Amino acid sequence: MMAGPHWKLFLLSWLVFVHSSRAHEDFGQTQFICTSVPKDMDLCTASMQNSGPAEDLKTTITQLRETVLQQKETIVNQKETIRELTSKLSRCESQSLPVAAGTGGRRPGGKNTMGDLSRGTTETLTQLGQTLQTLKQRLENLEQYSRGNNNTVQTNSLKDLLQNKIDDMEKQVLSRVNTIEETKPGSKNDTEQRNRVESTLTSLHHRITDLEKGKDAKPTDKFQLTFPLRTNYMYAKAKRSLPEMYSFSVCLWIKSNASPGVGTPFSYAVPGQSNELVLIEWGNNPMEILINDKVAKLPFLINDGKWHHLCITWTTRDGMWEAFQDGVMRGSGENLAPYHPIKPEGVLVLGQEQDTLGGGFDATQAFVGELANLHIWNRKLSSSEINNLANCNSKAPTGNVFSWTESSIEVFGGATKWTFEPCRSHN
Repeated sequence: MMAGPHWKLFLLSWLVFVHSSRAHEDFGQTQFICTSVPKDMDLCTASMQNSGPAEDLKTTITQLRETVLQQKETIVNQKETIRELTSKLSRCESQSLPVAAGTGGRRPGGKNTMGDLSRGTTETLTQLGQTLQTLKQRLENLEQYSRGNNNTVQTNSLKDLLQNKIDDMEKQVLSRVNTIEETKPGSKNDTEQRNRVESTLTSLHHRITDLEKGKDAKPTDKFQLTFPLRTNYMYAKAKRSLPEMYSFSVCLWIKSNASPGVGTPFSYAVPGQSNELVLIEWGNNPMEILINDKVAKLPFLINDGKWHHLCITWTTRDGMWEAFQDGVMRGSGENLAPYHPIKPEGVLVLGQEQDTLGGGFDATQAFVGELANLHIWNRKLSSSEINNLANCNSKAPTGNVFSWTESSIEVFGGATKWTFEPCRSHN
């Protein structure tokens, strides 16, 4: 057996040889230094206490240790971020009815949320019940009319068909209530049932409208459109487009107490420009008229739940505009899209703002209230003509570009039509 001192000396020489060989491989030419080590001291500890190359090695090891610790901390932070994002993604995927987030008044690049504004289940069902009751009242009026009609065979057949539709819709509403009670709001089942209810409402309304057309004494322009909720599916659409216009006048009756903002009474979009002609009151902003994305603020105050008559005139020359409320001019201006003619071949929508041609509706910008007697002319009306319109004078003109008749408008998503006569209903 090798003696103690000789064995330790041999081990020390071997460690120095190995360390020197590796250092030679890593750093090229090196210098060997022999250092005496106390008998009972650890070799690594002793080497760290010495100066020279060993001190550099100590610094390198310290830096590597700090780097490793930083990397560990970074990895931990990244794991936390991944877990947080995964959790958010799971919550998003579990929701079938996203909440619409408004992006402000319509401007270029506006976000299309395509979702309903968040609202309570009770409110939704209440509004659907009111719509259902309205349709029932209209059906009852038709039944009373049919009693005095000798030719009642076809009328009774349509009445029975409509009654069946109402019964089916009631069942769907009750089914929806049960679904909401059994599952959390926002489930896919709730979305599908809502779509079925909306489809039935639209179909039922069309059938009642067709039946009402059989009443010869009923004028075709004495009606209003009602939009009871902020949604991205209730709207009306003109069946015909507008021509190219170098000036226009647009007038309508409007009633709303929605807050904040009444929404978008009408919007006209053309290929390549969704904001060709828009009337909008979004959020806490004043009502605005947009022409080719250029904006003028209008001095209208209508958010009081009363009927008001509005008229806006505009000419492309210098972009001159005037705004009338209840027959009185309230404001005027210039430089609103000067020398830009209103383009043809577009889509005129009532009750919604368009992000794309005929669609891309945002629930936060939807109109809430009632509209009636929308007329458009391709000329500037005089003050006396506008006053006649606001006071229902028999000399009031009718729109030569768009006129308010039932045959010119289609309704969708549960928006309803009611009988309306402006001067009798005014305030």
